[in-house]
Amino acid sequence: MTIRSARPEDAEFIAQTILISMRGHRPRGWFDVALGWPEAECLAFVARVAVARAVSMWHFSQFLVAEIDGKPAAALCAVPAAGTGPAAWRAVEEVGLSIGLTASELDAIRQRGAYSRACWVQGGEGDWMIEHVATDLAYRGRGLMQALIAHALDKGRADGFARATISFLIGNEPAERAYAKAGFVFAEEKRDPNFEAIIGAPGFRMFARKI
Repeated sequence: MTIRSARPEDAEFIAQTILISMRGHRPRGWFDVALGWPEAECLAFVARVAVARAVSMWHFSQFLVAEIDGKPAAALCAVPAAGTGPAAWRAVEEVGLSIGLTASELDAIRQRGAYSRACWVQGGEGDWMIEHVATDLAYRGRGLMQALIAHALDKGRADGFARATISFLIGNEPAERAYAKAGFVFAEEKRDPNFEAIIGAPGFRMFARKI
């Protein structure tokens, strides 16, 4: 196993990681709902977001990749929590305009994605945020997630952060066990009936730990 920073050529793998992690244990995640497109089109859009000029938490430069025999097998995003929301929308808007979406179509994406605001919970302005953690099905059970999280924590510590956070859908028990194993403990959760009606999970739970 090798852990490295992601590169532009990892965009498709990063897109898969984002979609898988956002879905958690449910069949749909934020991009599926907000875009409302077939999976192949969602993947292509997110891959463009991963290499957009606007750097967001979905940008390849914010990801660490674990390789097995030179092939990407798992990845996660590790970034300062501050300003992640506005940066994410700037990237969506840039890519949307580049593929010919109109202002009204972009507004519709924003409105369809607004369901998550009521219960999204993430780190505060001074926190190091780990998100979009996923391992390719063929490589699960090899400790890749724990190794990636350890590297992400080291990076946050080196950048001067004292606390790391990680969020996941309530009910995603494998994720909760994995993050607890990495030293994270319950910090906060938010629930919303409209979110549950759309996704099938009550809301989001956030774990945190000192680094």
